[in-house]
Amino acid sequence: MTLSAALSRQSNDASFPTLWDELHWRGLIHVSTNEDELRTLLQGDPITYYCGFDPTAPSLHLGNLVQLLLLRRLQLAGHKPLGLVGGSTGLIGDPKPTAERTLNERETVAEWVGYLGNQISKFLAFEGDNSARLVNNLDWTAPMSAIDFLREIGKHFRVGTMLKKDAVSARLNSEAGISYTEFSYQVLQGLDFLELYREYGCVLQTGGSDQWGNLTSGTDLIHKVEGVSAHAIGTPLITNSDGTKFGKSEGNAVWLDSSLTSPYAMYQFWLNTLDADVIARLKVFTFLTREEIDEYAAKVETEPFKREAQRRLAWDVTALVHGDAAADAVVAASAALFGNGDLFALDAETVRGATQELPSARVAAGDLVAGALVETGLCSSLSEARRAIAQGGVAVNNIAVSDEAATLDSATLAGGVSVLRRGKKTLAALVFSA
Repeated sequence: MTLSAALSRQSNDASFPTLWDELHWRGLIHVSTNEDELRTLLQGDPITYYCGFDPTAPSLHLGNLVQLLLLRRLQLAGHKPLGLVGGSTGLIGDPKPTAERTLNERETVAEWVGYLGNQISKFLAFEGDNSARLVNNLDWTAPMSAIDFLREIGKHFRVGTMLKKDAVSARLNSEAGISYTEFSYQVLQGLDFLELYREYGCVLQTGGSDQWGNLTSGTDLIHKVEGVSAHAIGTPLITNSDGTKFGKSEGNAVWLDSSLTSPYAMYQFWLNTLDADVIARLKVFTFLTREEIDEYAAKVETEPFKREAQRRLAWDVTALVHGDAAADAVVAASAALFGNGDLFALDAETVRGATQELPSARVAAGDLVAGALVETGLCSSLSEARRAIAQGGVAVNNIAVSDEAATLDSATLAGGVSVLRRGKKTLAALVFSA
């Protein structure tokens, strides 16, 4: 397997004295076990480390991307990553703060395990001396009987300690309470770390800081059972400077699967990053050096209207997730939608991604353009639509419409869609009936 273009461009920043210093500068360390030991460990001989991803959905999302990029940065320093897909823990789900999870069918979880494994594989190198490896915790939990689980693993956990974990405590204080199923999640995650330590010599687990109780369940278990120290790193939960939750778009997660979040939507999400957030996002989600990021920080201060930092962030992350060609295509689509490119040169997938969130109407060749303006909501009435056309502010597929009685023709973009524009920035999609 050859490295992708994105992977081949990646490197850690040599201007930092240690990897630990760079991780801190990028804002990737919120909490950890012994910091001095970790600094020394990461500067020494290669270690094996892991992060787990539960298949509670058919795709990973931007929050997971933080972990994938941390795994990659550690791999670039010579360490050996394990990407764990939770075939067993995904059947339970870690406790949410407010309510019990709905359990998915076994067949669904197994299918999602495959999806997530394929996604993880895009962000790590599976060749070389420190090649990545995918593992599934169902492989070691499925053969274990309940009695063996309780005798060999459960006896090392103290209920008082388990009750103090943030996720458990929050649920105990909620109206929903917590089931024994979700209460046992931290024991299963601890078992994962122990198993990976025994099988691969794994001594470090990474995860979100909201998972800290689950992360330390593994370090504690290894210390009790094996008498050695293992480590954990908790990354910060990323929020926007205005306090809103990062990675949400109108209530929906931004997914890494292009069928759930198109490359165009992904690009637009990053392009809309606030000035106050963009430098922090460049640090976490790109491999730009400190010097390069400082240059973008200066541009945000002196020329924010150019949005150069946002455009670089949007291209880099879209290329990382979907490839260079997809990133270039959505840049071309963004320009073409607003009259600065050839809409007819775009492929059907790019057109679909670029128009799927626009207001739309189903039309047919021969319909009035004025009527389409009303149907899409770009104008409130036919008289307003005719005035907009007469004033020269309407275009179909970037071709200006000047006749108030103009009709739509059959020259659609790829996929049977046309773009209706009023003014410079108000757009709608026209879906032509077959």
